[in-house]
Amino acid sequence: MEDDRIHLLIVDDSAPFRQGLRAMLRTAPDIAVIGEATTGAEAIDMADTLQPDVILMDLQMPDGNGLLATRRILHTSPHIRIVVLSMFEDDDSVFAALQAGARGYVLKGALKGELLRAIRGANNGEAIFGPAIAQRLVHYFAQRVPVTLSSLPRDAFPELTEREREILGLLAQRLTNQEIADRLVLSTKTVRNHVSNIFTKLQ
Repeated sequence: MEDDRIHLLIVDDSAPFRQGLRAMLRTAPDIAVIGEATTGAEAIDMADTLQPDVILMDLQMPDGNGLLATRRILHTSPHIRIVVLSMFEDDDSVFAALQAGARGYVLKGALKGELLRAIRGANNGEAIFGPAIAQRLVHYFAQRVPVTLSSLPRDAFPELTEREREILGLLAQRLTNQEIADRLVLSTKTVRNHVSNIFTKLQ
C-alpha cells in the first residue's frame, strides 16, 4: 500500500526539542517523521538516503549552521522542501535562509497549527512564513520597492504577473493582507498565496 503521508526529516541538535516535535507531530495523521539529524553533515547524508518530502532545519548546530546544509541538500535534491525552524528572527538570519533556498521560516515556539501549516504548505510548493517573519518580509519589500510601481518599466519585475506587481506595490505602501484583499476584492488566502509567489520569484 502506497504511503501518501508527508515524509519529514527533523534537523536539530537538541534531543528534548526533537522529542517535543515528534510528540506534537504524532497527532497529525498525514505527516510521518522518517528521521532525525543532529548536525548539518548528518542532515545532508540523511536527506540523500531518505529523500524526505520536507525538512525542518535548525540554523545553529555544532558543526556550523543549517545554511550550508540547506544549499547542499537542494543542490542534489531540489525537489525537497526545507522549512527553517529557528529561535533567530533577525533580518540577516531570515533572508540568508530564504536566499539559501528555504521554502519557509518559522520561529521555535510557534503554535502547533502554524507549524503544521508550514509543513503542509511547503509540501504543496508554497512559501510559508510565520506571522512575525511575514511582517519582516513586508518591511523588506517596503524598504526596497518604490511606494508605487506604476512608473516602473514592465521589465523591472519580469517574473511577476500584473496582479503580483499590483500587490507588491500595495505591500510597499505597508498595507496588510486584509487591507489588500479588501481593496482588490480578493480573499485573504488568495492574497497570501500571491505574496508567497512574489517572494519565491524575487528570491
